[in-house]
Amino acid sequence: MTDGILEKLFEHNTWANLRIIQACSALSDVQLDADPLSATKGNIRLTLLHLVSAQRNYLRTLTLPLEERLDAPTVAFTELQASVLKSGEGLSALASGERRPLKPQLQTRDGHLVEPWVIMVQAINHATEHREQIKSMLSALGVTPPDIDGWDYGDAVGALVPIAK
Repeated sequence: MTDGILEKLFEHNTWANLRIIQACSALSDVQLDADPLSATKGNIRLTLLHLVSAQRNYLRTLTLPLEERLDAPTVAFTELQASVLKSGEGLSALASGERRPLKPQLQTRDGHLVEPWVIMVQAINHATEHREQIKSMLSALGVTPPDIDGWDYGDAVGALVPIAK
């Protein structure tokens, strides 16, 4: 029963990230850059850039030596979808066992040693938190946010099927 569950979590993460990016791609610059009306720090544009950059950097931490990670290039707003797809595929490959983390303990850029599973948990948790912040900001703008939870993903991929009566 547990075969592939971690991989499915990362597939959902990529799907949900793409859905939130697609929903935000219809926004005007004024909407993307509007100050949030909630406790959220940063506007939609900055939150999307942060979410995508962080996911890419989690993958870099898992797969590249420290010296190759010291300079983290920024993601252009126009490249959000491509970056999410690439880093999402890389994280899924790690989750499936198709690819292995660099070492059993990895050094972070801020001087910590961490086991790879911690970074994997953080990648999922971090993205979920920021997607929810963006959904809140969309709602405050009067824009209906996309449905992106686990039930919605299950439905989208045919894993949630109503029983015929």
